[in-house]
Amino acid sequence: MNWGTKAALGLATFMTFIIVLGVFMFNSKDDALVETDYYEKGINYDQDYNRKEQVRTDHAEPVIATGQETLVLNFKESAKGTIKLMRTSDKSLDRMVPFETDSASRVVIPSASLKKGSWRVIINWQSNEKAYLYEQEISIN
Repeated sequence: MNWGTKAALGLATFMTFIIVLGVFMFNSKDDALVETDYYEKGINYDQDYNRKEQVRTDHAEPVIATGQETLVLNFKESAKGTIKLMRTSDKSLDRMVPFETDSASRVVIPSASLKKGSWRVIINWQSNEKAYLYEQEISIN
């Protein structure tokens, strides 16, 4: 086999590889990086930014503690809102939890049903007629 044949076979193999990857990419339906409500999030970006800045202005960052069987969120004042638990590796495990703080201004969420690993916690709440938004990465062991 001379060098021309080897070069042609190498080029054909590379082209086949690229075509197979292209077909696989177009037939893949599950893409965790694509948001389903992309435009709504873009329109509401200013509101989200203002709520995040309100957390910094009021020093209202909740303290998140992960335990063996619970996830505890401690707020500075009584609050009511929603907690979105997002699994960074699998969108199907995401959860939305409505909450209202107890008399000690805390929320306790059972974490036994949550898969171990990295999670993003997005807390959207209201306290004293002010709106807040806070995000944090946590690890559940």
